[in-house]
Amino acid sequence: MFPLTVRMKEVLRNVIEDYILAAEPVSSRAISRKSDLHLSPATIRGIMSDLEEMGLLLQPHTSAGRIPTEKGFRFYVDYILDIHELSGEEKNEIRSRYPIHQPEGKDLFREACRVLSASSHCLGIVRAPRLSLLVLQHIEFVKLRKYLTLAILVSTTGIVQNRIIEMEEDLSQSELDHLSEDLNGLLTGLTLHQVREKLLEQMRMEKHAYDRLFQQAIKLGEQALSSFDETDIFIEGRTNILCEPEFGNISIMTDLFRAFEEKATMVKLLDKCIAPRGVQISIGSESQVQEMETCSLVTSTYGCEGRIWGALGVIGPRRMNYSRIIPLVDYSATLLSEILETYYH
Repeated sequence: MFPLTVRMKEVLRNVIEDYILAAEPVSSRAISRKSDLHLSPATIRGIMSDLEEMGLLLQPHTSAGRIPTEKGFRFYVDYILDIHELSGEEKNEIRSRYPIHQPEGKDLFREACRVLSASSHCLGIVRAPRLSLLVLQHIEFVKLRKYLTLAILVSTTGIVQNRIIEMEEDLSQSELDHLSEDLNGLLTGLTLHQVREKLLEQMRMEKHAYDRLFQQAIKLGEQALSSFDETDIFIEGRTNILCEPEFGNISIMTDLFRAFEEKATMVKLLDKCIAPRGVQISIGSESQVQEMETCSLVTSTYGCEGRIWGALGVIGPRRMNYSRIIPLVDYSATLLSEILETYYH
């Protein structure tokens, strides 16, 4: 990307790592005192000036030291950063925060978000699986009143979704129970997306046309599954970023929190992280969310049975401690996948 010498990389590393710790411009004298390069402050100033011309550093004031730019952070993450795996002790600490027994429904994803936030001291974010990707365990119909039925769908992950359906025909509870049995025998073990495809296929087949109740079951099931594209976004740790100096400006903080509250924005943000498997890092404007240009996002995908179910990650200032956050997010995704495989495979 840039023709940097060993000296330049070392100076850039020191500037960025000092800035990550202190959130203040870094002077050439400070680098001279701590660097193993044994260079004078004047020589380091010259190198910092070259890095500034390349767009990797910025001098906010004439008399100030330098701070890394978005490009500087990107170069650091891609070409300089040393990433070390979490220690066994750190992994055990994270694992111990998850519930011992099988969590119910969305509690697992909510807890994963809390653990991410607590472990990173940043903001944790988890995109739960789209409902259409979940595997159906059970479907039940409950009569509410004349022509009105409650459809209850339970996934293998314990997530329960309810749909109120207007009926064309008034059926008794015993008839609804029969419909539930028919559908459970036909559809259990399929993802909700596969369930809907199979229902539509059955509706097109003529061999069941003589069976009025079966036709009702197919129609009811299709109605119950007609809008299963939504997802849940969990965000924890908003207060963790309040103390960061980058967000001291009320306007910046207000815009940032508004973005966090926009579910569509967060879904779109994490959707872009799901297509490629594994850890993804978006720095500043790379997120394409204007309110988050002062932030970085580190995400990874998780899943079960070889399929990606969702994504989780950490949002923090651009000067976040990448060497710790990246392996933390990576391990958290691996651990969540293992838990899903253990309980729901």
